[in-house]
Amino acid sequence: MSFAAVLIPMWVLTTALIVTIIEGRPDPTASTTSGHIMLLEEQPITHSSAKMEAQSPGVPEVRVVHHQDLNKSILIALIVASTLLVGILLFLSCCWIYRQKMSKHSIGKRQKTNEVPIGTPLSALMVEFNSLMLGNRKGSVVVFNYQLLEAATNKFSESNILGEGSSGPVYRASFDGKFIAAVKKVNGIRQDAEREFENEVNWLGKIRHQNIIKLLGYCVHGKTRFLVYEMMQNGSLQTQLYGPSHGSALTWHLRLKIAVDVARGLEYLHEHCNPPAVHRDLKSSNILLDSNFNAKLSDFGLTVTLGLKSKENIKLSGNLGCVAPEYNLDGKLTDKSDVYAFGVVLLELLMGRKLVEHKAADESQSIITWAMPQLTDRSRLPNIVDRVIKDTMDLKHLYQVAAVAVLCVQPEPSYRPLITDVLHSLIPLVPMDLGGSLRIADCIPSV
Repeated sequence: MSFAAVLIPMWVLTTALIVTIIEGRPDPTASTTSGHIMLLEEQPITHSSAKMEAQSPGVPEVRVVHHQDLNKSILIALIVASTLLVGILLFLSCCWIYRQKMSKHSIGKRQKTNEVPIGTPLSALMVEFNSLMLGNRKGSVVVFNYQLLEAATNKFSESNILGEGSSGPVYRASFDGKFIAAVKKVNGIRQDAEREFENEVNWLGKIRHQNIIKLLGYCVHGKTRFLVYEMMQNGSLQTQLYGPSHGSALTWHLRLKIAVDVARGLEYLHEHCNPPAVHRDLKSSNILLDSNFNAKLSDFGLTVTLGLKSKENIKLSGNLGCVAPEYNLDGKLTDKSDVYAFGVVLLELLMGRKLVEHKAADESQSIITWAMPQLTDRSRLPNIVDRVIKDTMDLKHLYQVAAVAVLCVQPEPSYRPLITDVLHSLIPLVPMDLGGSLRIADCIPSV
């Protein structure tokens, strides 16, 4: 608010007050004339009549008003009005000075947040990190300082690389050894990199679910973007299945638990997220596992609002083996598209095979084409199960999981179940201590 906007109305108000007082002042000429008339009327006719009038109880006493009293009233009014105006001016001046000081203080804080000198000790950067976590947020996501990430990753050393994603490497970040996070570097070379980065920040900034990765914050440094996630100690499902361990850490019940976790994450997106969303890039590399093998969906760069029917300006997910046929061919995208991708992941958990097997230099075969005839044959089904979990499950449970997978990968979307129905089919197969409803006494395998 400017001073002129306040002072002008105050000046007008004071002027009006003074004018009103002056206009209410009696006319001196009229007062004198009326005074003479009153005095003439009061001249005694006779001595006796004056004496009687003085003794009459009903006759009012007449007083003469002097001009000096009126001048004093006007002077007092002017003093009061001036004092009031000066007081208001002093109050507004104090408010303006206080506002200017607070504005400079907040600007200084933001500049300090965004400009940390190179070479600052990591302990000092941790103070900066704590202040970021408490205050400098965009919605519910922290805006990280580049120097802070650089120090936490040891200048993005190759020894801190956790993996390589489609958009860039993922680094292990240690903030003073007390807090560990994962930092994904998004290179700005690709045409869609900026749009996917903004899409991921927007979606993960408002999603809170135990089976969806938590985005701690982001950083913009030149043309490079960084996304900071919670640390997932066991990496991706893809690494667990096809990495050095070849799925040896994943028991039958752990695999079913992972499937249930993924289904819960998708159910939240489809049924409870506002607005409902389609992940659109569900695959084993985007399913991350924490230290207890709790699974969380990640990589929301391609996520779109549920109901989108066209693939114009929307890139297909990186792995076509997970893309539903109707979307690949006609651009039709629904929640059933995610159900198809979930079916593919379920087949990977079941068989431990990659999406596409290369039989020869120019020949390859998808997991669905290879497995479909055997999934519906109970006599052949146990032979295609991953050797790590072979003969460790109840065959009835194996048949049920295979049936769910077959329904999910149906070419016709209307034949696929809702993800809620898939979830309710799998929960009874997971032990209670892993988040299911299966009692441990029912877990004895029948070979």
